Amino acid sequence: MSQEHNETDVVEEKVETMADYMEELEASFQRVRKGDVLTGTVVSVTEEAVLLDLKYFAGGIIHKEDINGDPDYHLAAEIHPGDEITATVLRPDDGEGNVLLSAKLLGDQKAWETCSTLLNDRTIVTVKITEIVKGGAVAYLEGIRGFIPASKLAAEYVEDLETYQGKSIEVTVVTADEENKKLILSGREPALLKQKEENNIKIAKCQVGAVMEGTVDSLKDYGAFINLENGLTGLLHISQISSQRIKHPGAVLKEGQKVKVKILSTADHKISLSMKAVQEEEEAAEAVTFDYEENGSASTDLSALLKGLKF
Repeated sequence: MSQEHNETDVVEEKVETMADYMEELEASFQRVRKGDVLTGTVVSVTEEAVLLDLKYFAGGIIHKEDINGDPDYHLAAEIHPGDEITATVLRPDDGEGNVLLSAKLLGDQKAWETCSTLLNDRTIVTVKITEIVKGGAVAYLEGIRGFIPASKLAAEYVEDLETYQGKSIEVTVVTADEENKKLILSGREPALLKQKEENNIKIAKCQVGAVMEGTVDSLKDYGAFINLENGLTGLLHISQISSQRIKHPGAVLKEGQKVKVKILSTADHKISLSMKAVQEEEEAAEAVTFDYEENGSASTDLSALLKGLKF
């Protein structure tokens, strides 16, 4: 009985043998060559480099520029001890006993794939302008340096590019050429879309029948575009310019001219205007006033004559 009890209470301590270390030993004796792809665990991180445990007799090191090309990328904020990183060997020995690695080679491949997807899906993303260069601006997307031409920086052409330095804007990818390392971005498309959405909201608030003042922006064969006092633009069709038939809007209007128009419709987020309706209403109001004044004057004169007579 006592013997059985002792047998069950005996706890054997595990004795580690050479076999338990074989995997790590084999890994440590493997010869690392340039181009090899290794996975290591992050040991420490600074703003300049990441140190890895490769389970090799030497540690691994990845410098910031070999992780992400974006100058605003912060290693310490994005990478932490314990994280696993897969990287490509640049040099088996960096001269200080470390294996020099690059995570950017593999990362760039995935980044280009992401950029191609963003291009095909016309996805809108936010980027930060990091540099103003000749003819445009530079922004990084997925760690890849992208160029935004001045003509595609905003809804309208930007004269003073420096005002965009450090600014975050929404863009779409218009070119993602991995072979030639060419990434072109555009802020124009998202800006125009946002502008259109804002205009649609304003148009929805416009009251049909309201009379507004506006300025003739441009003349076309079919009518004139009017900039209204609320910041929107509406079309004044040639048939709605005058009660009289005219061959061209220029016969009555000129660019920059102030006009008074009535909103006829806001269907399909388009504002249709009429000058003719305003003129007809004003003429009708004048006719009523004139008739009232005539009747009122006649009545007063007759009363005065009767007042002077005795019956």
